[in-house]
Amino acid sequence: MGPLVPDVISNELNFVVAIFIGIAFGYILEQAGFSTSKKLVGLFYGYDFTVLRVFFTAGITAMIGVIAFAHYGILDISLIYINPTFLYSALVGGLIMGLGFVIGGFCPGTSVCAAAIGKIDAMIFVAGSFIGVWIFAEAYPLFEGLYLAENWGNVTIFEIVGTSQSVFAVLMTAMAVGAFIFTRWVEAKVTGKPSEDVPVVKYFYGFVSIMMFFGLTAFMMPVKKDVVMQKLDDELLINQSKFRMITPDELAFRLIDNDRKIQIMDFRSAKDFQQIKLPQSINMTFDELFTKDGGRLLDVKNNINVFLADDEITAKKAAIIASELGHNNIRILQGGLNQFKDEIINYKVPQIITTRQEENTSRFRNKAKDIIPVLIEKSKNTTIVKKESKRVVGGC
Repeated sequence: MGPLVPDVISNELNFVVAIFIGIAFGYILEQAGFSTSKKLVGLFYGYDFTVLRVFFTAGITAMIGVIAFAHYGILDISLIYINPTFLYSALVGGLIMGLGFVIGGFCPGTSVCAAAIGKIDAMIFVAGSFIGVWIFAEAYPLFEGLYLAENWGNVTIFEIVGTSQSVFAVLMTAMAVGAFIFTRWVEAKVTGKPSEDVPVVKYFYGFVSIMMFFGLTAFMMPVKKDVVMQKLDDELLINQSKFRMITPDELAFRLIDNDRKIQIMDFRSAKDFQQIKLPQSINMTFDELFTKDGGRLLDVKNNINVFLADDEITAKKAAIIASELGHNNIRILQGGLNQFKDEIINYKVPQIITTRQEENTSRFRNKAKDIIPVLIEKSKNTTIVKKESKRVVGGC
């Protein structure tokens, strides 16, 4: 329920929903024949590769779904929890699980499914699993060195091999399609039976074609963040981009007037932000604009989002990102904070004033230069807390 927790579905309701999804998942496994140990071990003996085809299909579907959801902004990919990789324990654990699979005829999930319909061998397998978990827990101090050895962190395969996510998606889909075709040939050789009837063959290759189509579709849907960030290298695009501006005078007036519709997004470094922190401002980074929480801040109804940085160009780059992500009601501080300092905070009355407008402007700035520093000092003791979603640890 990744994208829906906790904004749509609460953490407590999430467990209730998980129960029903688990029941449906178990029903599908049983209907697919995964409660039969003979079908499961057929993968190792070469006469039935249903397990490989089902799990490969599930993996490809999930992979392409995540890429598509992330591309269209439905899923905040930064919140997806990636299990840390401990290489040696993964190799040893994979070997033990593989041996258990081929000897016992079940994996942890399918054993529970088979036990639920009364399979005695599955019940024994589940009991053995609990005993194995208990032994590991009690003997953990002996295994801890091996368990935590060669920590690679929260890595992904496409990062390790040095390719892009979309290229890896195509290669993985091609690997799955090749595995489907190869395993059909192996099954025919091992069982000595010819291929199924023509209609079934047509369905199979139709399914393979669909898999390749979606794999290529994933290639055409690179991570949206990469696409948007590349636009920031186009100086012509940045110069031609037009956004509503807010002058230092208007911003100073709104701050003095305590206008609650103003929400300042400050894209300077955290250190600079702490030195001069304007009231009603939040320290942001470009990366945070791509998150679900960053989007939530920008979409507050009736708010005016003022983007500022030391210079106007940096703020404009942030505005381009926000605009590409579908956020509106954005204004850029004219001249950046540097101009705000010159015209408001460090304002010096000019020696010559020729027009009534210049006189009124000078009078306001002279008053604002005394008030704004006081507001800045007060804002140091107040913190606008950014709501941050946390990764939910889980998965099998």
